[in-house]
Amino acid sequence: MKSMPDNNKISKYTKPLNINIGLIVFAVIFVYVVVAVYMFFTQKNIVPYEVKIGSLSASNIYRGIALREEEIVTAEQAGYITYLAREGTRTGVNSPVYVIDQMGELTAYLDRLDTEETALSARDLQELRTEILGFVHDFDETAFESVYDFKYNVEGTVLKLANFNVLSGIEELGTQMIFSGFAPRSGIVIYSTDGFEELVLEDLSRDFFNQQNYDKVQLINNNLVGEGDPVFKLSTSEDWSIVIQVEDENKAEELLSRQYIRVKFLKNQYQSWGRVRTFTDERGDVFVELGFTNSMITFCQDRFVDIELITEEERGLKIPNSAIVEKEFFIIPAEFITRGGRNNAFGVLREAFTEDGQPTTEFIETVIYHETDDELYLDDMMLRIGDFLIMPDSADRYRISRRGTLIGVFNINKGYADFKQINILYQNEEYAIVRSNTRYGLTVYDYIALDARMVHENEFIYE
Repeated sequence: MKSMPDNNKISKYTKPLNINIGLIVFAVIFVYVVVAVYMFFTQKNIVPYEVKIGSLSASNIYRGIALREEEIVTAEQAGYITYLAREGTRTGVNSPVYVIDQMGELTAYLDRLDTEETALSARDLQELRTEILGFVHDFDETAFESVYDFKYNVEGTVLKLANFNVLSGIEELGTQMIFSGFAPRSGIVIYSTDGFEELVLEDLSRDFFNQQNYDKVQLINNNLVGEGDPVFKLSTSEDWSIVIQVEDENKAEELLSRQYIRVKFLKNQYQSWGRVRTFTDERGDVFVELGFTNSMITFCQDRFVDIELITEEERGLKIPNSAIVEKEFFIIPAEFITRGGRNNAFGVLREAFTEDGQPTTEFIETVIYHETDDELYLDDMMLRIGDFLIMPDSADRYRISRRGTLIGVFNINKGYADFKQINILYQNEEYAIVRSNTRYGLTVYDYIALDARMVHENEFIYE
């Protein structure tokens, strides 16, 4: 009898290989992204900067101290003072400036007039209207202090219009207890004192420029004054000056070399020429005095004046300060340079020795980075301190021992970092203006490394 096949036998099933193309592609992309991100954060990011012609304006805005010929006039009697002259106007010698009422009779008389209806003439109203319209037209919200100037101007105009009441009151009262004060000489009347009246350039120090220490005393109308108290001040000359404190002596020497410099007054945008004089105090602080022969009356009430020095803009190649670097070079006499090699390039003859010890020379090609009348600045990559150079067609020798520093940038036009010397004409906090078309320097449209710290000389920039 035949045996039946065993259909219950279990055999292991071998699963056919199924390659997931999508998963492989995803893995490749993932690895690529990881490598790209790693390279992005680890490789140098050298940003090129295209050199162009530009200019820089110097920051020449200063707050200066105004110095004038000023004379303080004091009261000859005690009493209540009433001013007749308008502040900031010129008065003649022996002209009445104020009256002093010892008993208060004049003040009481003027108070009675104030309680009565007083009509201003059409001419008086026109003068007040002119003051108001001038203020409205010139008002600047960024200069709110002009409101106070307007206030004092209106008060001065009203005071001038009311002077006839004061004078008529003196005649009507006929008292011997009212004294008139006169100007001892002609000048501009000022109703304030500050202790700066007798200062000259050589008296100033940095402390005077601290306005927190500045104390201005306003002389107020109708106040009680004592005998010998200041009652007004006269500015007696159109010759005046503004003193500023500058950064260093180099700035002072630059201004002094001009003798005269154009000055813009920021208060009214008026411009004038000032004669330059300088002074350095015991602390080493440097001050510049700008002397003027006009416009004193415009600023007679101001002790601190904001000005801008108008100087010519420096033009040249404009480069960022981040691109500037310093590099050391060997300095050799100019007569030791020669030409040679396959390309007839610049180089030097360095002393060498043959295998049997016989002296000879070898030509070392080098790059000249700067030259003066009798010296050259050479690359130090192929030369060493202590090497002896041989003068061409001569037996004279020179031992390399001197180094010098040049200021420059890394030019990357050719795909590698090539140092180029620059001659800075002017520099501020962000940019420098350098001379263009120098023999070993930059030209317009050159590309330089924006950040010199990211680059080493002769390093390849592009692959």
